[in-house]
Amino acid sequence: MITLRNVQPTDLEQLLFIENEGFAIEEAATKEAFIERIQLIADTFIIAEREGEILGYINGPIINQPYITDDLFKEIKENPKRGGYQSILGLAVSRRARGQGIAKVLMEKMEELGEENNREGITLTCKEELVSFYEKLGFVNHGLSESKHGGVSWYNLVKLRAGEN
Repeated sequence: MITLRNVQPTDLEQLLFIENEGFAIEEAATKEAFIERIQLIADTFIIAEREGEILGYINGPIINQPYITDDLFKEIKENPKRGGYQSILGLAVSRRARGQGIAKVLMEKMEELGEENNREGITLTCKEELVSFYEKLGFVNHGLSESKHGGVSWYNLVKLRAGEN
């Protein structure tokens, strides 16, 4: 059985291991970025685990605009209680736990949090090969992002809350 919970400072080493399994060194969040996210946005930093082993995670701050900008990878602020867009800066699943629907469960949890906190929608950037995965979850591809994070091309994907236009 998979359980979901908010991040704890003691998760740092396991999180860094999974991050570096899932992202190239130029794209991966740094230890300092993880420490900042754990301190500032634990309310939107969700861990999936089974029997104490972290299988994956999702995180991102609340932002005021529908698209992610590169500065978010360097500096974030605490989340407002209501409104804004839920950004996804990181979604990663351990190699050993892939293919079990964990990324989808984490995305669904983020959507629930968005509904509960009156967010306008969820926004993320992804590489071309992941666009169809997010489209199956109801995201709309808004085309190439201005992001140059990690020196690769990213696509803006947005999913507005039900009832929003």
